[in-house]
Amino acid sequence: MFSPYYRPLVQFGPKPPEGAVPLAGGPGWFTHAEEITRDGSAIVVAAAIPKDKRAALSAPRAAIAGLAFDRPRIMGILNTTPDSFSDGGLHRDPDAALAAAEAMALHADLIDIGGESTRPGAETVDPQTETLRTAPIIAAMRDAGLHLPISIDTRKAAVARAAHAAGASLVNDVSGFTHDPALAPFCAAQGLPVCVMHAQGDPATMQDDPHYDNVLLDVYDFLAGQVATLEQQGLPRKAIIVDPGIGFGKTQAHNLTLLQNISIFHGLGCPILLGASRKGFIGRIGEAPDPQERAPGSIAVALAATAQGVQIVRVHDVSETRQAIALWQAVQKGAT
Repeated sequence: MFSPYYRPLVQFGPKPPEGAVPLAGGPGWFTHAEEITRDGSAIVVAAAIPKDKRAALSAPRAAIAGLAFDRPRIMGILNTTPDSFSDGGLHRDPDAALAAAEAMALHADLIDIGGESTRPGAETVDPQTETLRTAPIIAAMRDAGLHLPISIDTRKAAVARAAHAAGASLVNDVSGFTHDPALAPFCAAQGLPVCVMHAQGDPATMQDDPHYDNVLLDVYDFLAGQVATLEQQGLPRKAIIVDPGIGFGKTQAHNLTLLQNISIFHGLGCPILLGASRKGFIGRIGEAPDPQERAPGSIAVALAATAQGVQIVRVHDVSETRQAIALWQAVQKGAT
C-alpha cells in the first residue's frame, strides 16, 4: 500500500559522518536504510531514499502537550482498574492513586491514566464506571499541583470528555480510533493531541489467533491509514503519536519482529510510543512469570527501542527506566 518502505538504520554519537541524515530532528541519525517491499528488501544509502520519504524520516517532530522530542520521554503508567495484568487493584483507592502519581511525577515526563483494563481477555467497561475511575484522580492530581501532561488511556469519547475537563491533555486510544466514532471529532474540536495504536481485534479476543501477511508492514499500513483518517477529521499530523501495539493481537514472534524493526515507523512522520512494559513475552523470554519481576526485561526492551529513536516509552518502572536511559545517553555521548 505504501511500498516501498524505508527503515532507517539508526545510529547515535557525537560526530555524524558526512551525508548522515538526522532522525526526526533528534540526536539520532542514519546514513543507510533498509528499503522494504512485500517481496524483499535491500540496504540503500540515505541519499537514495525519495525526497518526500526522507523528509518524513528526518523532519523534527513538533512538541506535543508541551513536550519536545529532543530526548527520550518517559510515560508513567497509572492504572485505576481492579484487573490490569500487572498492577490491577493497587491504585483503586484515590489516595493510593494520587500518592503513586506524585511519586511517578518525580521522574516521568507524562502520566497515562486508565480505568479500563485492556489485558488479553478483558471485558469492556461501561463509560460511567471508567469515568469514575479516572476523572476524579486527574482532578486530584491537578489540585495537588502536578503540572506535567496527563494522558487518558481510553477508547471512549465520554471518558475522554470528562478526563479533559478534569485536566488531561492527551488521548491515548488502544483501538486506534476504531472503537468510538465520536472520539476523534471530540479530540479535533478540543485541539487535543492523540496517540493512535494498532490492535488486531478487541482485548477480549485479540490473543485468540493473531495472524498477519507481514506483521511489520500490515501494522505500518494500518497506522498510516489511521493517521490519514485522523487528519481528515481535523487532527494535524503534528499532534499525532503512533504506537505499534506490542502485545495487542500479536504473538511473541510478531512482537519481536516489530521491536527489531521499530524504526520503520519514523516514516509516518509522527513521534513513536512503545508500550511493552512487563508484558507476557518479557516474562516468557526472561523467565519471570510474575509481572512485578519484569522490570529488568522491560528496561532492556525500552533501551532497545530508544536506540532506534523511539521518542516515548510507556513504563511501570519509571525511576529505574529514567536511570537506565540516562546511562545509555551518557555512553552514547562519551566523555566530554
